[in-house]
Amino acid sequence: MVSQMIIIEENGLNLVFEVTDKRDILLLHFGQTPWQDVKGRISGLSDTYKKGFRLLELQLTGEDREEYHGRTHRATYPGLRLQYETHQDTRNDHGRKLEIVLNDPATSLQAVQHFQFYDRTAIVRCWVELINKGSQPVAVEYVSSFALTGLDKEGIEDRDSKMKLSIPHHGWQSELQWRTYLLPELGMSHLIDRGSKRISCSNTGSWSAAEHVPMAILENQETGTSLFWQIEHNGSWHWEIIDQSDLLTLLISGPTEHDNHWWISLQPGEEFVSVPAAVGAVQGSIDEAVGQLTRYRRLIRRPNEDNRKLLVIFNDYMNCLWGDPTTEKLLPLIDAAADVGCEYFCIDAGWYASGEWWDGVGEWLPSKERFPEGIKYVLDYIRSKGMVPGLWLELEVMGINSPKLKDADDSWFFQRHGQRVKDRSRYQLDYRNPDVIAHADEVIRRLVEDYGVGYIKMDYNINAGIGTEKDADSVGDGLLQHNRAYLSWLDRIFARYPDLVIENCSSGGMRMDYAMLSRHSIQSTSDQENYVNYAAIAAASPSALTPEQSAIWSYPLREGDDEEVVFNMVNALLLRVHQSGHLAELSPRRRELVKEALDYYKSIRHHIPQALPFWPLGLPTQQDDWICLGLRHEDNVYLAVWRIRGESAEVGLPLSQLQGRSLDVRCAYPQGFDCSWSWSEAEGVLKVALPKTETARLLEIKLK
Repeated sequence: MVSQMIIIEENGLNLVFEVTDKRDILLLHFGQTPWQDVKGRISGLSDTYKKGFRLLELQLTGEDREEYHGRTHRATYPGLRLQYETHQDTRNDHGRKLEIVLNDPATSLQAVQHFQFYDRTAIVRCWVELINKGSQPVAVEYVSSFALTGLDKEGIEDRDSKMKLSIPHHGWQSELQWRTYLLPELGMSHLIDRGSKRISCSNTGSWSAAEHVPMAILENQETGTSLFWQIEHNGSWHWEIIDQSDLLTLLISGPTEHDNHWWISLQPGEEFVSVPAAVGAVQGSIDEAVGQLTRYRRLIRRPNEDNRKLLVIFNDYMNCLWGDPTTEKLLPLIDAAADVGCEYFCIDAGWYASGEWWDGVGEWLPSKERFPEGIKYVLDYIRSKGMVPGLWLELEVMGINSPKLKDADDSWFFQRHGQRVKDRSRYQLDYRNPDVIAHADEVIRRLVEDYGVGYIKMDYNINAGIGTEKDADSVGDGLLQHNRAYLSWLDRIFARYPDLVIENCSSGGMRMDYAMLSRHSIQSTSDQENYVNYAAIAAASPSALTPEQSAIWSYPLREGDDEEVVFNMVNALLLRVHQSGHLAELSPRRRELVKEALDYYKSIRHHIPQALPFWPLGLPTQQDDWICLGLRHEDNVYLAVWRIRGESAEVGLPLSQLQGRSLDVRCAYPQGFDCSWSWSEAEGVLKVALPKTETARLLEIKLK
């Protein structure tokens, strides 16, 4: 066989494959840079080094490993043995679609690498389909969804100085803590052509974002280009950067055996599809990468009215009722929420129990003690005030003291070592079980059809750990099956009730991923209780999800002042307003500031679903003195500016995309408060002055 090249140019991306004379297939290039500009770097490599560019990695149990690999997933078998069979280059409703078929001559295992392009975005969604075409079972320990070698091949500088990796660290009440590193700062120095060290992020368990959001951005500072990726899965996942062939390699996957307790035995005729990953490249850095991701996330998301209308939600939990609702407490809150202009009113946790409820959840019937007239009385009252009623649920768990346990047996729950999996006094329900599905269906039906609920806050406050051994080859296999079964259930619920809004919440943002967010129209970003700390989380949130899906708490405090109200409202005004706080107990002046903010929000919210985010001061951290988030839609630019701490009362905001333009700048919210600014058209810098710390303003800019 004579070697051949497959060259793909689509949406600004360049992909180059080589099928060698030995039927190996190599991915030689992926990025914005034209192939001709990097071809020389690859053509000079030896055949041994070029093997490092293989299209995918695949490790089967009992197979060998080649090279010195440590804990990395390179040099796999039959990954090194797979042979090119054919490829298909077609188009579908999304865009171009490339499928490359490989076969293992020893086991007859077929692997199909999928590349789905999306028109108008420089992003490809990638996954691998395994099909056992042999007569014997094969046991899979690892399969990559995307593999790329040569991350640092562009430019002449050494990778130690030119490559920067940005990782979104994540935690409960401390979401979206981006940090940027040179590779030696993470312990990977360029000392040899390949080593055992890897830079990796891995999640194990049912909280997909327990410690990191499943994404990252790798920038080449010398060439001004960036590679970025997100893993679209609601459970365990893994990515790693390693060095081989004297170049960097990126491997992206779902769960693995070494890292996530996942292993499957693929029987003859059976198929397995890996977790999808979206990978893209831009000329630019974080703002440009997130801009492409924002466009892509909007394309893959379920079409829904909620992301077009952006109606304002009031929720009674945060710095308000704290999971202790009653008719008496709710009625004045409902009046106040309607008065300031809220459009949904969601009763949060506690509506189903007379007292302490944490370990008794699972039946989801309203408490007669809390609602003597019945919960429908309160829901109807919400509706009479022109708002859509909502309720809180945690439908993936059952408390260890739930009365519903009498109707359940062990098959309803995750199990390990013959015991039910227990976390924080709850059992994890297994959505592969038809009885669990019937239970969940009936709860949703009752809320929607009997109670008239139009909004559900779907929470999830446990992490079920490595998985379940029941009806699975491994505990990780059981978890992956459950993850996918839950998504299928969710798809059916949205098909049955297309107007129902279901918020994705997992103790705030612990499941902030695009397996969930391609279905849910709205995401709880945090349980952060301090409004000042919330600013950095709010400002960073459009890096991980579209602005119109990013629900931000605004909870004016009973004991606060005017600036505290303004700060709270600015936190949410460019995103999705999740209003709370004791509105009925605020002074008329402070409640009017809430209404002013919501009135302004309603005047601009039609721009948010088309706007792209940017960060003039870079992605924020909790240590910053000043924070700034921008949204731009055509000739309209909105800037949320927060002064957190520090001595300086002025900050310069670089707006390079507006340099040389004449601007009309105004403080849109609040009116009549201290705020000054000056625009240097030549320098492209907007200077903003706020006289006090812990203050915030919303600026509106129109291009003349």
